[in-house]
Formats: sequence, C-alpha cells, structure tokens
Amino acid sequence: MSLRKKITEIFWVERETSPRSSRHLFNYRRIWKVVVFLTGSVSLLPLIFITMVDYHVTQNAMESEFRLRTARLVSNMGRSIAFFISERRSALDFIAHDRSDEAMDPVRLGIILENLKRSFGGGFVDLGIINEQGVQVNYVGPEDLVGKGYSGQEWYERVVANGVYISDVFMGYRQTPHVVIAVKGSSEEGPSFVLRSSIYLDPFESLLGHLEVGGGGDAFIINHKGILQTSSRIYGDILGKIPLAVPAFSPKTEVMEVVDPRGRNLLVGYRFIENTPFVVMVVKNKKDLMEVWFSTRLLLIGFLIASVSIILGVIAATAAYMVKKMRIADEQRLMSFHKLEYSNKLASIGRLAAGVAHEINNPLAIINEKAGLIRDLFTIRKQYAGDDKLMGLIDSVLKSVNRAGAITKRLLTFAKNFDASVETLNLGQVVEEVLGFMRKDAEHRSINITVDVPLETPAVESDRGKLQQIFLNIINNAFIAMSDGGHLKISVRRKDKDHLIVNISDDGCGIRKEDLDHIFEPFFSTRVKQGGTGLGLSITYGLVQELGGNIEVQSEVGKGTTFFVTLPLRPPQDRR
Repeated sequence: MSLRKKITEIFWVERETSPRSSRHLFNYRRIWKVVVFLTGSVSLLPLIFITMVDYHVTQNAMESEFRLRTARLVSNMGRSIAFFISERRSALDFIAHDRSDEAMDPVRLGIILENLKRSFGGGFVDLGIINEQGVQVNYVGPEDLVGKGYSGQEWYERVVANGVYISDVFMGYRQTPHVVIAVKGSSEEGPSFVLRSSIYLDPFESLLGHLEVGGGGDAFIINHKGILQTSSRIYGDILGKIPLAVPAFSPKTEVMEVVDPRGRNLLVGYRFIENTPFVVMVVKNKKDLMEVWFSTRLLLIGFLIASVSIILGVIAATAAYMVKKMRIADEQRLMSFHKLEYSNKLASIGRLAAGVAHEINNPLAIINEKAGLIRDLFTIRKQYAGDDKLMGLIDSVLKSVNRAGAITKRLLTFAKNFDASVETLNLGQVVEEVLGFMRKDAEHRSINITVDVPLETPAVESDRGKLQQIFLNIINNAFIAMSDGGHLKISVRRKDKDHLIVNISDDGCGIRKEDLDHIFEPFFSTRVKQGGTGLGLSITYGLVQELGGNIEVQSEVGKGTTFFVTLPLRPPQDRR
C-alpha cells in the first residue's frame, strides 16, 4: 500500500455513507487525534525523558553524597578509635619494655598509673603485673587483685603467644563495662611478664555521643559477634545484640544498604579496627536522609504534571481551533459549490420560465385579440347582443386569457429577479409573489394561509430575488412540516426605526430542541429519508446575512415552528 493511500485512509472519509452529502470531507476527529498525538509526543517525550534523567541523576547524586558522608564519618570515627587504643597500647608497651624494673615496684607502679591518668585524660583504671605462672604479683587499682591467677585463661594464652591482647567489652568483677589491654614485657635480667590494664569506656561514649550522625541515625561499636561495645540510641545498652547481621570483613571503610527486621531501609557504614575486636558502625535511616529529596521530588513531579497538562491543553486547544477552521473552510467550500449549483438550477428554471411565458404570451395575445373581436361583432349584431349566455362565454374566455397573462407575467417577474439588484420593495408584494406559486398546493392540501402586512409598513431597499428565495425556502419547509389542513401565518412588523421583522409560523411537526442549534449548518437535515440535502436553510441563512439581516427560529415538537427574519430598511453600506 502506497504512502499516499495510507494518508488518504487516515485523514479522509467517504461521505457517501452520510445522507447529508455526497462529497469527500476530511475526517476531522481523526485529524485532531493524530495532530494532538504527534505534536504531544514530539513535545512531551523529550520533556519526560529529560525529567526522568534529571530525576535519576539527582537521586543518585544525593544517595552518593549520603554514602560519601557516611563513609567519611565512619573513617574519622575508625581513626579516632584506632588512635585511642593504639595510644594506650603504645604507652603500656613502653612501660613493659623500657620501665619494666619500675613496674615491678608497687610504689613506682602506682606513680606510673597516676602519670598515665594525667597524660591521657582518664580511661586507665588500674595496672597489674602477671608473672610467667599467670599469677598477678603486682597491682595498683581500686580492687585487691594481688595473687589472682590467670593461667589457663584464653586472653592470657593469647597475650603470651602474640605479645598483645585487646579484649571485648565486659563487666568483670567491678560490674562496670571496660576493656583490657595487655602486653608482654620482659626485664633485662628477669623473666617475662604481662602488663595488664583495665580501661573504662567513658572516652568511647563521649566520642560517639557528640557525633552529628543525621538521618535519625546512630553511631556505635560492636564486636565481631554483633555485641554492642557502646550504648546505642537505636539498639539499646552495652552488651546487647544488634538485630543486624555482622558485616563481612573488609580492610577499608564500607557503606551498604540493608533492611532491618522492622522493614526500614538503612544506610550502614562500618570499619573494622585493625588488631582489635571492634567494628565501628554508623546506621542511618535512608527515608529520613532522603526526606529533602522526597520534597524536591514532589516539586519535580508536580512541575512535570503541570507542564504536561499545560502543553497538552495548549496543543489540544490549538489543534481544535485549527481543525475547526479547516472544517469551516471546507464546509464553506462545499456550500459554495452547492449554492452555485443551486443558483444555476434556479437560473435555468428562470430562463425556462421566461421562455415558456414568452411562448405562451404570443398565442394568448391572439386569443385575447380574436375573443375581443368576436365580442365586438356580437355586440354590433342585435341577434347576438341579447344572448347573455353567449356573451358570458366570451367574457369567460377573456377572463381566462387575463388570468393566464397574469401567470406569465409572474413567471417573467420571477425570471428577472435572478440577477442581483437593489430596488425599493414592498414586502407584502414579495410575499404574495412567492405565495402565488404555492397557493394551488395549499388549496389541494386545505392549508390555510394568513398574510398580515399593515398598510403603514415602510418599503425596503433590498434584492427581490434573494428575498423570494428566502421566503420560498422557509414557506416550502413549512408546507413539508404541516399535515393537510394546517395553518400558515405570515406577518410583517416594524422592529425598530431601521429594521422590519417577518414572522413565518406554522403548526407543523416542530423541531427537536437538540436540533435547533444545527438547522442552519450545511448538510444538516432532519428529512434524511425524504431526500433532504440540508442546504435549504443553510443557503437561506447565508442570503439573510448577505442582505444585512438576521434569522432566528423557535420551535416546539408537535406544536409548530416560527422563523423570525429581521431585514434592514436600507442595505448595509458595503453591500450597496
């Protein structure tokens, strides 16, 4: 199928299926839909695409920013915790190797503990020396732990084997959360020993408690088993187990998204502290983090919806306006063709009427002349002059000739009026001229015609032929609408100083209310099955407009119809 044929099938429709016309017309509804679809697609698809790209780019950028902030926070926390532990471990390691002799003296060990507390701002609770047999031989601190044995305990074996041990948080004898840092040391001449110190978590808690996490989140430390090493605003106190899975080991800071048991999407950042059992974690509620984005997203979506609505509205209105103009132009073109055809037909009828009238007038003149001569001869001769019957027959012939002459004169008058010309007219006479062609039909159908034109009605300057066509179309429609025995009333009244109004009323079938707004449209007909073309009233409307007048209609189904034709006494200036 060729492209031209496809386009023809899309935009054109064969109007022979419609009783109003046998012409081709555009399928305007389909044109409107196609124009709106194509224009809307071309206009909206780039807008929607750009909005979606911007939507995803902005969302990804914000999520990446939150991930980066979380990773930076976790890294800073991890370095701080690692530095805190490394600092204290290094201090103990220094004492265990360079001050081992002093550490063996209880007095000197106490002095060392006080110096540690002053130097590191708290955290150190006690110091203890454990010999090779696992017995604590020297201790300074709040408890009496001299002589306590640790041999066989896991932490002691690990520090002996590895040289250092950092414990998880535990309660211990003091029933206070703390950690233990132990290092292996030795004196130059003596056996090896273990220097052990307990450290409270106050510095940890202070460090984490002052962090601005954001997003309704929390920062805390867990061990490798998911046990809290610091308190958490979300998951509770120390030594409680968090409901999240312990993340897989990674030598660097990681950020991931998880769903907690309550169904919340969480952004979790974590870092394993090297050579410790600790994992620093930051947990943020992703919904709270994205709250700003959600507000921005609503504005973006609202802007998109408003833009799409405005664009579609403008496109639909513009397309409707253009298609309407196209439809009006096309119908005016078709109406012009039909008016031309209609005018040519009436002109042919006029020429035929003129020819018939001319041909009939010749024999009528001879008949009239001969009948008058016979009448004169009968009058001269006395034997015929007194014959009333014979004279009556002659008078009947002369009357018939006069009647036939009046008819041919009317035909000639009708024929002359097809050429446009403005003249002074009496509307009553114009109405009578039109009725002269229709009275016989009215008599056969017993239709009563009443004409009411007051004597003081002023004359109008107008086109006789157009007025005859206007009244002929309206009266002909009235005859069609009325049944036998109907009533037709025609009245002429002065509307104002510059206009007359002609009312043409019938008591026919009437017009439905939903059809009243369309009866002057081209090709609209309520008499489809009776052969109506839908052009009569459309042409009538155009003729009234050409004369500078106006036509209106009132109707009620079952009661009748009234046409109101308003005509100016003088033609408009531009039509003279």
